[in-house]
Amino acid sequence: MTVTQQRRGRKIMMTPGELDEFLTTQRTCRVATVSADGTPHVSALWFAWDGTSLWLYSVVRSRRWVQLSRDPRVAVVVDSGEEYDQLRGVELSGRVEFVGEVPRTGELCAELDTAETLFARKNFGLDEMPHDGRHAWARLTPEKIVSWDFRKLGGM
Repeated sequence: MTVTQQRRGRKIMMTPGELDEFLTTQRTCRVATVSADGTPHVSALWFAWDGTSLWLYSVVRSRRWVQLSRDPRVAVVVDSGEEYDQLRGVELSGRVEFVGEVPRTGELCAELDTAETLFARKNFGLDEMPHDGRHAWARLTPEKIVSWDFRKLGGM
């Protein structure tokens, strides 16, 4: 994986460890997809981070899934903070690839073992992923990552 290096805002960018901790503990992201006519569409979604890829578990009949099926380009933002000096976040962009059956019914798929364990523990407090036959997995291994942590500005 080649990730484009962040050129601007180096003073406030997250270290690899900070980025990993942030993406591991946050629950909700905003997923931006491209409509057939080129207009953007943004929706909120739970995710899992495995240290390399962001795993999106989406309803397959959603506008988001349909758009990703047609055009896999995506940008995802995960952020937190209320006050200016507490804002922090990450933007990940690239192309998704679909993993496992669509919709996901729980067939054995070794490639999903880690993602499903991480997701189930973080979002449901379970050791195994419940499957409802309505969702499926899209994996974003980012081509570009930009991060910010305004807490590093130190009282500006």
